[in-house]
Amino acid sequence: MPTHAEKRSIPYTSEQMFNLVAAVDLYPEFLPWCTGAVIRYRDEKLLLADLKVGFGPFREQFGSRVELNRPHEITVSYDRGPLKYLNNKWRFIDDPNGCLIDFYVDFEFRSRILQMAIGAVFNETVQRMVTAFVKRADEIYGLNKISK
Repeated sequence: MPTHAEKRSIPYTSEQMFNLVAAVDLYPEFLPWCTGAVIRYRDEKLLLADLKVGFGPFREQFGSRVELNRPHEITVSYDRGPLKYLNNKWRFIDDPNGCLIDFYVDFEFRSRILQMAIGAVFNETVQRMVTAFVKRADEIYGLNKISK
């Protein structure tokens, strides 16, 4: 099934980006196609979250297990819903100008219709999602402003 891997160097610290990606409950404020988010469980190392997504005529909800390895890695796996599986990893690697985001996602819907619908626009969709996180960082932390 479709996979996407991408690396981007950005002017924010690993800690800043980790905090932004780990704030799953705020995704509906800025993430395209995310229409709702509920945290079912949270501690320092783990989140269990339900996300509602919508694109075109499709509306789905799925649960995920979000493992937090502060400040350098977030691993997301499938918990429940319309997917066969979900493998998603965010790595934040410090560099002199901020950090390098190393992003990977691979998933498959159980429904062939949903899989075909997302498959046609998968890479563009995922690139827009990563861009939405970078834009959110610009809004929160200020473009080219690093605070440690």
